[in-house]
Amino acid sequence: MRESIVIKGAAEHNLKNIDVEIPRNKLVVITGLSGSGKSSLAFDTIYAEGQRRYIESLSTYARQFLGQMQKPKVDFIEGLSPAIAIQQRPLSHNPRSIVATITEIYDYLRLIFGRIGKPHCPSCGVEVKKQTLDQIVDQILSQNALESHIQILAPVVRAKKGENRKLFEQFKKDGYTRVRIDGIVTNLDDPINLDKNKKHSIDVIVDRLILKEEIRKRLADSIQIALGLSAGIIAILNEKNEELLFNESLSCVNCGINLPEISPRMFSFNSPFGACEECSGLGIKTEIDPDLLIPDKTLSINDGAIAMLGEESNYYYQMLETVAKHFGFSLDTPFEEYDKRIQDIILWGTDEKINFEIGNEQTMKHKFEREYEGFAQSLQRRYLETKSDFVRNEIIAKYMAYKKCPVCKGDRLKPEILAVTVDNENIAAVTKKSILDSYNFFKTLPTKLTETENQIAKEIIKEINARLEFLLNVGLDYITLDRPADTLSAGEAQRIHLATQIGSNLVGVLYVLDEPSIGLHQRDNLRLINTLKRLRDIGNTVIVVEHDEEMIRSADYILDLGPGAGVHGGYLVAQGPLETILNAPDSLTGQYLNHKKSIPIPETRRPHTEQYLIIRGARENNLKNIDVKLPLGLFICVTGVSGAGKSSLITEILSKALTKELNRANTKPGEFDRLEGLEHLDKAIIIDQSPIGRTPRSNPATYTGVFTDIRDLFANSKEAKLRGYKPGRFSFNVKGGRCEFCEGAGIIRIDMYFLPSVHVPCEVCKGKRFNLETLDIKYNGKNINEVLDMTVEEALEFYKNIPKIERKLRTLYDVGLGYIQLGQSAPQLSGGEAQRVKLAKELSKVSTGHTFYILDEPTTGLHFDDIRKLLEVLNRLVEKGNTVLVIEHNMDVIKTADWILDLGPEGGDKGGRIVAEGTPEEICQVAQSYTGQFLKHILN
Repeated sequence: MRESIVIKGAAEHNLKNIDVEIPRNKLVVITGLSGSGKSSLAFDTIYAEGQRRYIESLSTYARQFLGQMQKPKVDFIEGLSPAIAIQQRPLSHNPRSIVATITEIYDYLRLIFGRIGKPHCPSCGVEVKKQTLDQIVDQILSQNALESHIQILAPVVRAKKGENRKLFEQFKKDGYTRVRIDGIVTNLDDPINLDKNKKHSIDVIVDRLILKEEIRKRLADSIQIALGLSAGIIAILNEKNEELLFNESLSCVNCGINLPEISPRMFSFNSPFGACEECSGLGIKTEIDPDLLIPDKTLSINDGAIAMLGEESNYYYQMLETVAKHFGFSLDTPFEEYDKRIQDIILWGTDEKINFEIGNEQTMKHKFEREYEGFAQSLQRRYLETKSDFVRNEIIAKYMAYKKCPVCKGDRLKPEILAVTVDNENIAAVTKKSILDSYNFFKTLPTKLTETENQIAKEIIKEINARLEFLLNVGLDYITLDRPADTLSAGEAQRIHLATQIGSNLVGVLYVLDEPSIGLHQRDNLRLINTLKRLRDIGNTVIVVEHDEEMIRSADYILDLGPGAGVHGGYLVAQGPLETILNAPDSLTGQYLNHKKSIPIPETRRPHTEQYLIIRGARENNLKNIDVKLPLGLFICVTGVSGAGKSSLITEILSKALTKELNRANTKPGEFDRLEGLEHLDKAIIIDQSPIGRTPRSNPATYTGVFTDIRDLFANSKEAKLRGYKPGRFSFNVKGGRCEFCEGAGIIRIDMYFLPSVHVPCEVCKGKRFNLETLDIKYNGKNINEVLDMTVEEALEFYKNIPKIERKLRTLYDVGLGYIQLGQSAPQLSGGEAQRVKLAKELSKVSTGHTFYILDEPTTGLHFDDIRKLLEVLNRLVEKGNTVLVIEHNMDVIKTADWILDLGPEGGDKGGRIVAEGTPEEICQVAQSYTGQFLKHILN
């Protein structure tokens, strides 16, 4: 096999027909400016060709289900291995998918609980054991002297009310003569008077034996009769009146509850054998949330406390008026001033009958008597019953929230399954543990098991620990096993993929990773790098698209693309080990690594005013009821190790609270007491990494609004006016100017039934989206399709004399997006690119100087030089009097902040506290701050 991967003539996207040679079985980093062609080389060329060749090596039968993969634009590739891509994408939107199921740890948990789990009664908690007939006989013989007298009792009723006379009649028919009632032996022929309101314990006496005169078979026969009579449970009473209980089946001797036979399938919340019947194994239920239905409880109902009343007919309002008269409260009273009983009646109804009279003079009045259903209860019912998707999803769903299932309390499983334990922990309790706590639990578990249990569980525990160790090594020690997949960040999801791949122990594979360091604190970065080296050392080639300095310096081989982005990129600027890159004169990356270029540390920090935004009592997720004081008018960084509580504080509490209070959004923040200092702000702008749109029809031009201005220009051209064309003519989303064959999509999707769907260019418009008449109209020699194909940089030059358009394009360029096309479809943009498009849209607006901006890791996907440009833009906002807060791990950003809030000290339960706050120089003085220790090195 060749010792390198040889690529000749790579021309995918903006790659300029480059030749590359990559050593095999090495850790290779591909770096360069955003848009320089890194992903085009790594994913669209190397990985795509490796995957295509692997699929083509399969049989014709297998290929028919996988489809035909298009060959990338490359002349020649040699030395490829089967390729696996680990990219930044969500793991799953399925609410049943959790970290434990993704990593296969849950399969092993089900196995260990199904094989050595100890069942307990879900009602009284007593451990339930089963024994064979021979074991019962042996135990009786070993515990009773041969000369002692015993009674074999068949417990029929234990602590249940009733006279049970029918039972006694049946006993007589079956030939039994004596029973023991509440501990007293009585003859069935004697009158038996039982209190029907009192609980009784009744045992049938099957036999009375003197063991020295009996043989083993007689004892076994008597026990067999008793077991059949009492559904597998018997009690032995010797002459000392000591009662010993024996159980042939999994039944509780106290409660009479029969438990199913324990097996691994019972512990799956995706199976009817184990799933909670109330929530079908989801652990949550969607219910109307009063806080969303009544966001401002200081208002009265007449003043609009229940906003949805305005969206309904008078029917519900008239019913509420009648309810108010019946119970003696006023609709002019602020909702928060009602006592809880009245609030519950308004929302959830009452069983009390009320006389209603609904209607008015214009419509027929009708009278009726019935219970009042309650406004929230009515919406809940309508959500389940309506056949209208619009009513369900657009009208009612916005007032609903996920709540824990009232039966399983979020544990997803049936009570009898949750009553099975290993080392006194049920399977739900184990999955609630963090990766680190789970690792410690299973490391010490063998010392707490019997020799037999250890023989059964040894290999299972080994597999669980191996997977947990991989997750620890990629910096995920704080994540719990029951964490839903759709709540993981892109970086967390990618590292879980990586840990799963490491666990497969494949050799001779080509791994291609996309910025695995995203969301990772510098403290944990070394563990990730060591993990990638381990993957390399067992015989794999690891190619990483990355900007992290530590990762670049740790690589065996580096490819630096550039020198610019978009049309200015796609060239191989430098390649080789670190020393080669450091000495390459044209390498922008090398210039930052050898410190010829750098992101400067501010000479002075902005002084903070006496205006603060204060969060009181933050306790969402792992936050420890903290008070957070944020000075306004500064550039603020929120830092801390992964899982320290940054997203809980900023995304779940602050962002939602600000948009609710300032922007009147219908959101429900995480748990906290109150916000102080809102009078200093007029609006909040949250810029996250969610897509700007989920369809190819959404693009940077439409999202930023510049496409509207461009269409107006075309509509105002002389030729368009002569033809009577309006701006709508130049939209590919409405009829008129678009190509109707593809409805403005530019592509046609062909369903292949059992094969994957195929997308081909529209044969009518050739992918141009518009009809010929529309394309005839030109502005400065370009038609509307040619404008959409321009990069932001090209369009900026093209429209430099149109101030309205130039301003919007300039902001896109300033945030480092000069290389993207105006018409580039939203799904093709990375999370970091989507976030910067949103930032550009906000920057193009006129600032009020009292805005609070929140950005979540804006440096995602950015080169050193791009970060420098982004910081210039963010500081421009602060200079206008606004507050900019970023959640960030990048030290080049953190060192430039005016104020740092450092959370931790660790992740998960060991985090959620304020470790340090102040300027970067002040943070450096706090020994407990991991961020401070890294900052100290940088600032010095």
